[in-house]
Amino acid sequence: MLRQGVIKRMISKSKRSLTSLVSDSNSKPRNENLPKEKVECVVIGAGIVGVAVARELSQKGKEVLLLDSAATFGTVTTSRNSEVIHAGIYYPPSSLKARFCVRGRHLLYQYSSRNGIPHERIGKLIVATEASQIPKLNQLLDRGIRNGVEDLRLLDASEAIRMEPELYCVKALLSPSSGILDTHSLMLSLVPRLQGEAEAKGTTFSYNTTVIGGHLDGDQMALHVCETKRLEDWDGSTLLQPDLILLPKFVVNSSGLSAPVLARRFQGLNTASIPPAYYARGSYFSLSNSSNVRVPPFKHLIYPIPEEGGLGVHVTLDLDGQLKFGPDVEWIQPLHDTSNFLNRFNYSVSADRAEKFYPEIRKYYPNLKDGSLLPGYAGIRPKLSGPGQPACDFVIQGEDIHGVTGLVNLFGIESPGLTSSMAIAEYVVARLSVSGQYWRFTS
Repeated sequence: MLRQGVIKRMISKSKRSLTSLVSDSNSKPRNENLPKEKVECVVIGAGIVGVAVARELSQKGKEVLLLDSAATFGTVTTSRNSEVIHAGIYYPPSSLKARFCVRGRHLLYQYSSRNGIPHERIGKLIVATEASQIPKLNQLLDRGIRNGVEDLRLLDASEAIRMEPELYCVKALLSPSSGILDTHSLMLSLVPRLQGEAEAKGTTFSYNTTVIGGHLDGDQMALHVCETKRLEDWDGSTLLQPDLILLPKFVVNSSGLSAPVLARRFQGLNTASIPPAYYARGSYFSLSNSSNVRVPPFKHLIYPIPEEGGLGVHVTLDLDGQLKFGPDVEWIQPLHDTSNFLNRFNYSVSADRAEKFYPEIRKYYPNLKDGSLLPGYAGIRPKLSGPGQPACDFVIQGEDIHGVTGLVNLFGIESPGLTSSMAIAEYVVARLSVSGQYWRFTS
């Protein structure tokens, strides 16, 4: 059974021989000289999806090693989103997003209720603010029904405004099963529970541990691992060598923003199977306490008609009633591989972006006063389609796609990734079956 202390000791021991392994930037890693360790299952990335996968695997009695380059869990996309439990309205019928969102919503509400996770079904209004948008609202209703969202209802303007007096719209779609939750509380429940209940089964968390690549060892993927601190100190003048080679039977690449980048560093994996990666920053603004709004102007989530690259600048409430507006869509350039692994994306929110928020918000909240928006936070979406391209579904690739035994890559797990997390985990693990001594991903 592999424990975190074993990993750290082996990495420390390997450092003594690293100097002799590093030559010039054109040389190849001499993996045969590095310490190696066997483990049954490795999950890369301790965001909500990675933790959910590790939990599902451990419940099947599997030894799981969960690796993350950060100092703790859930530091990237998991902590930088709207914290909304989506119903499953927006996504094409039979798509993975539609299936996982509807199933994941049930699982997430169930888990939250049973384990005391703060959450609330506050409902959502998707609003048409001009007559030309009404057909799109009808399309969303039809799509939601086909996806299995059974409680949707069209409202005329007067009904919607009775529910939300500050709202302007010409028609609205009510989704009562949409809600909000405290993502941090969810992670604080899942991680200690996974560490405690599953410890006897061999679940280990290793933070500050970065997977920087891999190579085929027989027909399986060996992982190249190093301490995050060494990656942070690396100046790029020499070949980056791993500290340790892990030899897992089963690997889930759930590294979010880094997933396509990491997959391209898996030597022997057919790169034609890896989709292109795009990145969209989304900024959020909060309502200033000095805006003379003593109580929140809305009690429900308020969403406009979806836009290219996102769901539009919408109203989200937290469980304390604090309003936030966002996210917008700002396409950004990719980072160098190592900077991506270290999450060196720019998450700052410029106050100047508020000038683009005011006109969008006033389409449905006309009483929004000048100067009432304050910069909040930003998140980065791991997208598989770029500007002007149709939205992509989640991509989950196993051996049937790329031919590598025991490797599953999760690509493009953006919204509704939080809502879908437990359903994604269920899907991945349910399609694993024992074949000889190895697990195989089956369709």
